[in-house]
Amino acid sequence: MPTTALTPVFVGLRTGLHALFFGLLALVAVRAVLTPEQSTALVLAATLLFGATYALGAIAASRRTRLVAALPRQRLLWVLALTLEWMLLLWLSREAAYLVFPLFFVYLHLLGRRAGMLAVGATTAIAVIGLGLHEGWSVAGVIGPCIGAGVAVLIGIGYEALAKEAREREQLMRELLATQEHLVATEREAGTLTERSRLAREIHDTVAQGLASIQMLLHAAERADPDGAGVGHIRLARETAADNLAETRRFIRELAPPDLDGMDLEQALRRLADATSAAHGIRVEVHSSADSLPMPVQTALLRIAQGAIANVVQHAGASRATITLDESAAGLVFAVADDGRGFDASTHEQVGGANSDSFGLVATRERVQQLGGSLDVTSSVGQGTTLTVTLPTRPREGTA
Repeated sequence: MPTTALTPVFVGLRTGLHALFFGLLALVAVRAVLTPEQSTALVLAATLLFGATYALGAIAASRRTRLVAALPRQRLLWVLALTLEWMLLLWLSREAAYLVFPLFFVYLHLLGRRAGMLAVGATTAIAVIGLGLHEGWSVAGVIGPCIGAGVAVLIGIGYEALAKEAREREQLMRELLATQEHLVATEREAGTLTERSRLAREIHDTVAQGLASIQMLLHAAERADPDGAGVGHIRLARETAADNLAETRRFIRELAPPDLDGMDLEQALRRLADATSAAHGIRVEVHSSADSLPMPVQTALLRIAQGAIANVVQHAGASRATITLDESAAGLVFAVADDGRGFDASTHEQVGGANSDSFGLVATRERVQQLGGSLDVTSSVGQGTTLTVTLPTRPREGTA
């Protein structure tokens, strides 16, 4: 079992079981020595054999070797050997009846609940018969093993519940670590894309516009004096400016976010919708009434849509989702809605709260705040979830 917060508990339980087993085994050996009428040599030999078999299996299990922990056949053979050796020891010594108690836990742990309980019942009956044959039939000889079996079953069920909780915690930790790694990667990618968009915008607004103006001025100078002595130099300067402007525009295209390269936001959203429908069978529709949005706004809304659709796929259990982008004089309204299982919004903190634990919402809120907008998430159990982004109207970029 992987190391978890409950590992010390399991180690303590196993250590206690081993101590109980060898303590009872020592009792059998001591009684054999102190009781002359018993076949002392046979009892001691059977005791050593039983203890060696148990120790071998316990060591193999702790090291996860193939003897016990790996294959069901090896586990079954080990359990069968322990049972037969215990029955031999019980035939030789009445005190061996007490050794059935640690065997109960071995059965329940290695054979599963159903087969383990059958084994517990069978060995309980054998212990009762053994005690009856050794010292005569009595109520105590029947009740004692039965009570021990009941206690062992209850403890075994508790152990199984603890093991299940440990596995669930381990799975939760793995999911949490994976989510944190994904969030870090997403934030890093978002920062890179934001910087690329900023550089593209700055180059467009400065270098590209400047080269375009120089080209226009040189062209005007060339036409004003076509027969002048310096017209050749002017033409060369104009052509050089045109070449550099084309190269600058190529740089701007390369700096643009890959998902928007060669397409506008609506086209990128439709591509996202088609990819999601093809990969996951979720019908995604796109409705847009906005155009010519600034590159930073397009990039941010595309990233928000990607994160929201990813949550729909992973958590919502939805069959349909809708991406809507509306533009009005008041601003932009961008929404992603699904018909999934939803959640009780009253039990969650307001989006963007300091302790919000919703995956990706912190990053989304920061994106929206950088654009001067607001984010709202509405949901109810069984009614789906809607993520709404409201942005103020932004001036449009010109073209180089």
